[in-house]
Amino acid sequence: MKLLRFGEVGAEKPGLLASDGTLRDLSGYVADISGAALSDAGLEQLRAIDPDSLPVVEGNPRLGPCVGSVGKYLCIGLNYSDHAAEAGLPIPEHPILFMKANSAISGPNDDVVMPRGSTKTDWEIELGVVIGTRAKYVSEADALSHVAGYCIANDVSERDFQMHLTGQWTKGKSCDTFGPTGPWLVTRDEVPEPQALSMYLDVNGQRMQTGNTSTMIFSVAQIISHLSQLFTLHPGDVISTGTPPGVGMGIKPQPIYLKAGDVMELGIDGLGQQCQVVRADD
Repeated sequence: MKLLRFGEVGAEKPGLLASDGTLRDLSGYVADISGAALSDAGLEQLRAIDPDSLPVVEGNPRLGPCVGSVGKYLCIGLNYSDHAAEAGLPIPEHPILFMKANSAISGPNDDVVMPRGSTKTDWEIELGVVIGTRAKYVSEADALSHVAGYCIANDVSERDFQMHLTGQWTKGKSCDTFGPTGPWLVTRDEVPEPQALSMYLDVNGQRMQTGNTSTMIFSVAQIISHLSQLFTLHPGDVISTGTPPGVGMGIKPQPIYLKAGDVMELGIDGLGQQCQVVRADD
């Protein structure tokens, strides 16, 4: 299934993408794409519904983040060896973890707003993983059974805030609108091999990032297992698993960063596409 949320900011309704390409309203069956709805039992109940019986969502509504009530937005840094190389940083021994504030989460096609004082706003396409069932001390072999599904994440980053404001990377990762997520949550049964997904990101029609999850340093299963040794992962938690090379910071001889009016287009095999216009904060 391809689950989604549609409507105005803060008032999104649950829905799904039917095989005929229409959006269908799930609000008669579930309050949101969150919590218990993401469990295996919850997803089975949704899977049993005939999409043709659901109301068609007319028009072209805004798509919100594909998961509601996110508990934790966890991000893995430097998880592609060639990205670590372009950043001039060593290959990590363990997954590098930082947090993105939940207030950064936005819809897949919402504007990305550069904060006041931003001079180095950058792009990062990533595979997002949504937890469906509680995970604590899980093995790598069992880790993927705790996944509800997968989505696209753009880990937008303000590099000057990230590197030079003293402290953790979170400062440069958590600006409002810096977490476009979606367009839909693709359930794990439709993604049998999360380590074989091609991805791309374009800026103003120019290909900047091309990658494949097969080149991750730490696999999705390894990441989930590792994090679950440290703290409990809960349904609705999102893990953004790192980006391939081609970010603006790594361009030689001179880095390139986003400016107002730029357009980012990005996609991952089977998970859809995103498109964001960049603008400056008022």
